[in-house]
Amino acid sequence: MLRYIIKRLISLIPVIIIVSIMLFALTKMMPGDPAKHMLNPGLKLEQYEAAYNAMRIKLGLDQSYFVQYFRWVGNTIQGEFGWSSLYNRPVKDAVAEPMQNTIILNILVIILDLALTIPVGIYCAVKRGSIFDRFWQVFSLATYSMPSFFVALSLIFFIALKLKLLPAGGMPITAYGKDFYYYTSWLKYMLLPAITLVIIGIAGTIRYVRNAMLDALNEDYIRTARSKGLSEKVVIYSHAFRNALIPISTIFIWTIFSLFSGAAITETIFAWNGLGRVLVKAVSNRDIQLVCTMNLFFSMLSIFSNFVADLTYGFIDPRIKLE
Repeated sequence: MLRYIIKRLISLIPVIIIVSIMLFALTKMMPGDPAKHMLNPGLKLEQYEAAYNAMRIKLGLDQSYFVQYFRWVGNTIQGEFGWSSLYNRPVKDAVAEPMQNTIILNILVIILDLALTIPVGIYCAVKRGSIFDRFWQVFSLATYSMPSFFVALSLIFFIALKLKLLPAGGMPITAYGKDFYYYTSWLKYMLLPAITLVIIGIAGTIRYVRNAMLDALNEDYIRTARSKGLSEKVVIYSHAFRNALIPISTIFIWTIFSLFSGAAITETIFAWNGLGRVLVKAVSNRDIQLVCTMNLFFSMLSIFSNFVADLTYGFIDPRIKLE
C-alpha cells in the first residue's frame, strides 16, 4: 500500500505542473490590467503614469512571463497567494470568510443529499419497476434537465415571495450582535440555496446508487445468500450494498470534497457570500490573483479527491490489488 501511495503521489507531480501552467496562461489571457484596477481613479494625469509603473513593479508585471510563473509558484508554495485588487487585501484573507460560509452551506447540502439519495436509490433498486421507482426516475430526469438558476428563481418566487416562509437571499445580520437568534437564523438563510443544490444534485446520485445496487443484486452471491434463508434486509444491506459501495464510494468522496467548492450560480442568485460568488465577482472585476488562486485550489481539490477515491477502493474491498 505504501509503495502504491508513493507511486501515485509521484505520478501527480506532472499533472499538477501542467495544470498550473495552463491556469497561469489562461489567467494572463484574461482582458484587463490588474495594475490599473489597483490605482486610485482620482489621480492626476502626471501622477498616474508614475503610480502605474510603480504598481506594475510591485505586482511583478514588469518581468517576463517565465519569471512571473516561477515567482507565482514559489509564493504559492509558501502560502502567499498575492494581493486581491477587488478586496484590496491579501487573497488568503479575502477568501477566508467565503470559504467558511461555503463549508457551512455544503454541510447542510451533504446531510440532505445523503439522507435522501442513499435510501431512495436502494429502494428503487429493490422495487425495480414499481410506481416508486418510476416516479424517481422521471423526477431525476426532470431535475437533471433543469438549470440551477431556474430552480433557484422558482424557489425564491414561490417560497420567499408568495408564501413568505424564508428570506429570498442574503446572509445572517450581525448588526445586533452574535446572539442565539443570529445563529438560528443561519438555517433560514441556508435552506433555499441548500434545497436548490440538493434538487439539482440528487438526480445523478440516485441513478448512480440505483444502478450500482442493481448490478450487485444480480450477482450470484446474492442468489446464494437468499438460498441460505437469510433475511432480505441482511441480503440487501450486508451483502448487496456493501459490494455496491465500490462505485458509490466515488460519489461519497466527491460529496465530502464538495465542502470546499462553491456553487457560483446558486450563491450569486441567493447573494450567499461563498467561494462561488467570490469567483464570479473576481472574474467580473479582473482580479487576476484571486481568480488564479481559486482555480488552482479547485484543480488541486479535484486531483486530490481522485487520489483519495483510488485509495478508498482498496479499503472497501480487500480483493482489489493496488499495484
